[in-house]
Formats: sequence, structure tokens, C-alpha cells
Amino acid sequence: MAQSWLFWALLSAGFAALTAIFGKIGVAGVNSDLATLIRTVVIIVMLAGIVTATGQWQSPGTISAKTWIFLGLSGLATGASWLAYYRALKLGNASQVAPVDKFSIVLVVISGVIFLGEKVSLVHWLAVALIASGTIVMAVF
Repeated sequence: MAQSWLFWALLSAGFAALTAIFGKIGVAGVNSDLATLIRTVVIIVMLAGIVTATGQWQSPGTISAKTWIFLGLSGLATGASWLAYYRALKLGNASQVAPVDKFSIVLVVISGVIFLGEKVSLVHWLAVALIASGTIVMAVF
């Protein structure tokens, strides 16, 4: 089971739900940007502990320039996403912010097709349309 992408994706979804609930409670007493910084420091400490405990450290020189560039860009996008997410949580309901944040699913599928050449079946396009429709309903009504 631990080798299944679905297992890890479902675990990610569960932790993302906790992120929204804990974040909404935590951001109530602090500026949203400071809340994001605190969250980030906790993540860095946690990940450093995991990488250390599992012996996964790697010499930076063995990592390709392409990898550095794209992980750097991913980090910038993550930071911007977190700042926007916590600002949205500060201003809105977690039950509305989190589903709208998951509109990223629609954007990932479209980007995957355009930029990565991924193939999406008609059934999956229907699912994407349903997600987009559900996002609109959650945000507006």
C-alpha cells in the first residue's frame, strides 16, 4: 500500500484538510503573512528531521541545474500559493477557501495536457468539468 500513488494522494488530501482547519484557527490571532512564515519554519524543521533520520541528504553538487531551477520555481510558486491561501483563510470561511484552492486540480490537468503532453480521456475531462462546476458552486452560493 505504501508504494501506491493513490495511498499517498489520499494521505495528502487528509493532511490538506487538516491544514485548512488548523490554519483557519491559527491565522485568527496573527497577520496572515506571519502565519505563513511560522508554518514554513515548522515545515523546514520537520523535513530536515525526516531527511536526516532517513539518511536522504545528497550533495548539492550532484543535483542537476535543471532540477535546481524547477525546484526553485516550484518553491516560489508554493510560497506565493501559501501566502494567498492564508490571506484567503483570514478573510473567508475554510469551507469555501479550501475547495476554491483545489481548483488547482483543473489548472494542473489543463497544464499537464498543454506542457507535459499528458493524455486525458473524455471521462477525465468530464470529471474536470464537474470539479470546475463544484468550485463555482462552493465559491458563489
